[in-house]
Amino acid sequence: MRYFRTCSRILTYPLLALFLFTTVPLVPAQAALIGTEDVLQQSDLSAARDKVARFLERQDVREQLASFGVSPKEVDARVAALSDEEITRIAGKIDQMPAGQSPVGVVFSVALIILLMLLVTDILGVTNVLPFVKHWQKSKPSASTSPLRCCGVDV
Repeated sequence: MRYFRTCSRILTYPLLALFLFTTVPLVPAQAALIGTEDVLQQSDLSAARDKVARFLERQDVREQLASFGVSPKEVDARVAALSDEEITRIAGKIDQMPAGQSPVGVVFSVALIILLMLLVTDILGVTNVLPFVKHWQKSKPSASTSPLRCCGVDV
């Protein structure tokens, strides 16, 4: 019993100092109001990071990056290393990028180009494909418009 009291007295003072040191704050706490702009900027930043991550998770984007020889792990590491400004700029460019065309749009564009070419060639009289086009008719030289006839006299 005496041994226990001796050990407890030896350990009491260091433990008391340790408890006081850990509970007493060394630096006083500081509180301040957070502006609305700061909160919105943080939420915009997290939304921009999510947008870039969703864009890079798309299968067609992954396939295109793989064709360039970039692995998905390398892409994820590079995106994680981007600064806040770069992420915001990239997320803004994602919204401005043109969407991919469907095959229907390509077929429609090609058909329109062919129709315009046929229309121009029909108007010029090279082809006779479109029935609603009024053709230029090449006039046959008549006796009065002969280049060898001048002032009513054949030359």
